[in-house]
Amino acid sequence: MLAFREAGAGAPTLLLHGIGSSSLAFGHQLSELADELRMVAWDAPGYAASADPEQALDLDAYVDRVAALAHDRFGDEPVHLVGVSWGGVLALRTAAARPALVRSLTVIGASLGSGVDPVRAAQMRERSGELLRLGATDFARRRGPRLLAPDADPALVEHVVATMAAAVRPPGYACAAEVMAAADLSADLARITAPTLVMAGAEDRVTGPDRAREIAARVPGSALVLVPGAGHLANQERPALVNAWLRGFTRAADLLAAAQPATDLHERKIP
Repeated sequence: MLAFREAGAGAPTLLLHGIGSSSLAFGHQLSELADELRMVAWDAPGYAASADPEQALDLDAYVDRVAALAHDRFGDEPVHLVGVSWGGVLALRTAAARPALVRSLTVIGASLGSGVDPVRAAQMRERSGELLRLGATDFARRRGPRLLAPDADPALVEHVVATMAAAVRPPGYACAAEVMAAADLSADLARITAPTLVMAGAEDRVTGPDRAREIAARVPGSALVLVPGAGHLANQERPALVNAWLRGFTRAADLLAAAQPATDLHERKIP
């Protein structure tokens, strides 16, 4: 069973959370953009209310599940795809592999994947053992505060820690961490044809603006936005700014899609 939260009416929008989170990470988007977007925020396999995966998933197996959820909730209509951190890696791969599915792409605090660097890959793989040793609560207290800016509101820090502690379980987290450790999207991004917005918190201590610049440099025609006063979870820390960009960007993408022949939108192929 794959769980999700759903809100709003309007343009179909799919929201993919980070490796230490759940659909709760999109509370500000689900409540504040519901007048214009029909949003579905998933709990990834093995997270929060979703069942643990029955077998190990690779990156393309996650893409298959993203596509299946989009089809289940929106039929054949292309979606605005929004991914944060690890969810951004899944979103980038989805946009490259399934171009007809994606009307627009927004990634926040994303990267090319930890597989671009052996040290980062090893560090990512170590996290699964850390979760097993510490348990979800202590794991979240160790990792959660770093996801926000150094001067973040203490109440938000506690919310992020609590959300992480409630979301992560060893089967789902280990699967996601292995996929992240193996991921290297260096060769994928040039194939993305959807309008793309790359966002990062200006004070992100996890992936940071440099990773956002790497992505923006590789995705043709993409836009880059650095969110002032935000860390890795910019959509939670500066929701008004992020939501303003999401609202404007999805509107523009819808206008662009309406101006294109239907065959351009539904029959784009990967070279």
